[in-house]
Amino acid sequence: MSFHTLLVGGNPMTTSSIYTLIHKLEKEGGVWFAMGGTSKLIAGMVTHFERLGGVMRLNDPVTSIDTMGDRATGVTTKSGWSIIADAVASNADVMHSYRDLLKTSRSAQRTKKKLERKRYSPSLFVVHFGMKGTWPGIPHHMILFGPRYKGLLADIYDHGVLPEDFSLYLHHPTVTDPSMAPEGCSSFYALAPVPHQGKFPVDWDEVGPILEKRILDEIGKRLIPDIHDRIVTKFHYAPSDFTADLNAHLGSAFSLEPILLQSAFFRVHNRDDNIPNLYFVGAGTHPGAGIPGVVGSAKATAGLMLDSAR
Repeated sequence: MSFHTLLVGGNPMTTSSIYTLIHKLEKEGGVWFAMGGTSKLIAGMVTHFERLGGVMRLNDPVTSIDTMGDRATGVTTKSGWSIIADAVASNADVMHSYRDLLKTSRSAQRTKKKLERKRYSPSLFVVHFGMKGTWPGIPHHMILFGPRYKGLLADIYDHGVLPEDFSLYLHHPTVTDPSMAPEGCSSFYALAPVPHQGKFPVDWDEVGPILEKRILDEIGKRLIPDIHDRIVTKFHYAPSDFTADLNAHLGSAFSLEPILLQSAFFRVHNRDDNIPNLYFVGAGTHPGAGIPGVVGSAKATAGLMLDSAR
């Protein structure tokens, strides 16, 4: 049961018991999978957005959220393109939003200083791999616990070391959706929580391949003995990738750590306290990380924006 809390960034041994609500919700509502993968969920949202008249602008990252006094006035992108807006919503990492995108706002820079003092969730090391063969006996979701758990979590959250042992979440989508791999093949990923870069500042180009092999060896020992001979394609995603690709502060995979005083109302608010037409959505805002939490955050933020527009 405790792994649920870990996968929204919380230490199951120390975080608030309010997160056991996840267990109740999943027990009653089930765990749902978008056929074709998470990208299909995104594609569905894009289709609906464009049907409503929205315009997607991709591959041109925002470099600033423009402000004047206590108002957000629009955004400017890396190419120099800019637009004036009545309201702005940011789904970027909250620290990146306040520190980098809102440099010209004094109130935002004060918020940035507060965010710097917060506790951030650990990161993840994820090994994606595709293999020849099928494994109907391996379920879609599986937890492979290591020889210890509480001590492992203390190493990740408190000591900032990469332990020799690990507990893994193994994802096997092709057992539910065979289209996720060519016929006669399977796709997997194995996820291991690791310290964020603030606690464990290493060169992941050097450490990554070593940890990847250790993880695959463990899966081979416990589930698929000839795993290395069967792998057709593989890659890993490390804390440094969370930083480079997603501007995630410290490479954290879940933004603010969900301790009691960083949960619910104590997270970054869906509407900025000082700039009333500036909104936030994502893992760092209420209610928190994980796809259900982030979609819930989007619903709450959209409701605030619609109310203010009426």
